[in-house]
Amino acid sequence: MVNLTIDGKQVRAPKGSTILEAAREAGIPVPTLCWLKKLSPIGSCRMCVVEVEGIRKPVTACDTPAGDGLVVTTQSDKLAEMRRDALKLMLVKHPLDCPVCDKGGECDLQDLVFEHGVDKVEYTVASFQRETPKYVSPFIKQWPDRCVLCGRCVRACKEVKGVGCIQIAGNGFDSYIGPVEGVECISCGECLSVCPVGALTDGVRETKARIWEAQRVKTTCGYCGVGCQLEFNVLNDGIVRVTTTDFDAAPNFGSLCVKGRFGWEFVNHPDRLTTPLVRKDGALVEAGWDEALDLVAARFQAIKDEHGADALAGFASARCTNEDNYLFQKFFRAVIGTNNVDHCARL
Repeated sequence: MVNLTIDGKQVRAPKGSTILEAAREAGIPVPTLCWLKKLSPIGSCRMCVVEVEGIRKPVTACDTPAGDGLVVTTQSDKLAEMRRDALKLMLVKHPLDCPVCDKGGECDLQDLVFEHGVDKVEYTVASFQRETPKYVSPFIKQWPDRCVLCGRCVRACKEVKGVGCIQIAGNGFDSYIGPVEGVECISCGECLSVCPVGALTDGVRETKARIWEAQRVKTTCGYCGVGCQLEFNVLNDGIVRVTTTDFDAAPNFGSLCVKGRFGWEFVNHPDRLTTPLVRKDGALVEAGWDEALDLVAARFQAIKDEHGADALAGFASARCTNEDNYLFQKFFRAVIGTNNVDHCARL
């Protein structure tokens, strides 16, 4: 353990902790934008600058080790001005389209600008037209002008998923998030989940909803046995997108595959069957639930009586919820009496 003082408070932190980690563990807030717990710190946004006694210039708390005897100040007029300047530089070419931006109401940049009282930007830059290639995944829409080049998406793609298909390309104001030649994207949406602004958005569903409009329902992905935790954003009884905001939730810690992140269009698809079909005279016709269930129960019972329970088998669907699939296998094992049950964890 190391002992240091932060804003006059004695703090003990595990050896190897950064100043930011020590401060947050002690309940002392330090603003961040490029930092994320599961990613390596790079100190690029400069929002977490703090003053350390004995060091002439402020340092970034996210990548500065906490050491014994350090005396740290996280709030001062000088630091507040530096943070405001950092935000103003980010806003030089950032479009102020918050009313129509998908991220409105849950944007880290928007929150920081409000918190620090930035109501005007004195800095200017000559106008230019940024040309960027098509984004690496067809499931994700890229808004290059909204990007603040925090690097979260690049680090997440490389460090969390081990893919590394995107990079910060170009120089200066012409910089953008672009593809790495020869590296194929797996469309997992990791970059989308960690973007703090509206630079990357869900490109699958046309229906959108603000954070206060949609109900976020936590559930377990039903596609395979890993048990990834996710949130369905539900509006008017339909899923408008999937989010993962709890990066501490096991077993996936905010990560998903392409199926868990984007494979839910079938829920509201017009081709989805919503009425039971029963075969009569060789043709499938619509039937009521009672008629359909009575028919299935009668056929199950007849087959079981004549051939035994193992003559029946159940095949569960990856397009059902985890809870539904649990009940399905329980029904076959406990009610019908057979272990002939399987599951297709595919789209």
